Amino acid sequence: MAAHLITGAGSGIGAVLAGKLAERGDDLWLLARDARRAAELRDRFPGARTLVGDLKEPAKLSWAFGQQTLPVTLDSLLHVAGTVELGPVGELPVKAWQETLNVNLVAPAELTRLLLPSLRLTKGHVVFVNSGAGLTAHAEWSSYAASKHGLKALADALRQEEHASGVRVTSVYPGRTATAMQVKVHQQEGKAYDADRWIEPESVAKAVLAALDASRDAEITDLTVRPGR
Repeated sequence: MAAHLITGAGSGIGAVLAGKLAERGDDLWLLARDARRAAELRDRFPGARTLVGDLKEPAKLSWAFGQQTLPVTLDSLLHVAGTVELGPVGELPVKAWQETLNVNLVAPAELTRLLLPSLRLTKGHVVFVNSGAGLTAHAEWSSYAASKHGLKALADALRQEEHASGVRVTSVYPGRTATAMQVKVHQQEGKAYDADRWIEPESVAKAVLAALDASRDAEITDLTVRPGR
């Protein structure tokens, strides 16, 4: 029975992933920002265990985890949580940059650092759900794209560093996906939202599972998922 730690399991891609892994009988560890959110996740995914830590404050994650029981062994660490704030460079405040970089880049780096010992024991897998913005930056997407370009660099460096230990690293680059984040993006863009135009979260989850399920003779390093409609 495999054990997985998932960020962003409360909605969208993360929730679908958690559901699919639970259906397989795997053990779930779900990261929550606070105790209330942790209780909601345990209610939603019976049998799951939770860790409390706020991705907006990555410097506090080590202390927070020190007060909790961490998984001894871990088969995968799935970085799914993210945040977005659109705006031109000339108008985005420092707070928007700091929060975006903390949640999308610094916190994943710190979580990975803290959990690598558990992943090395099982020759586990780290999956970063990145974005098409991690490959190409567009106007008004500067802070988000910068965080996701950085996440690609983090994954690429980690892959080389951990190859000898048997830890596999995958980056998944979804295009626009029908999630709550996409609703927020459309609001910021001032556009009407039509979920049918975009990728279903389940399709991205299937791509993540394909990487996790690859035989040990292969490492799927990068997966790009684009809207098919």
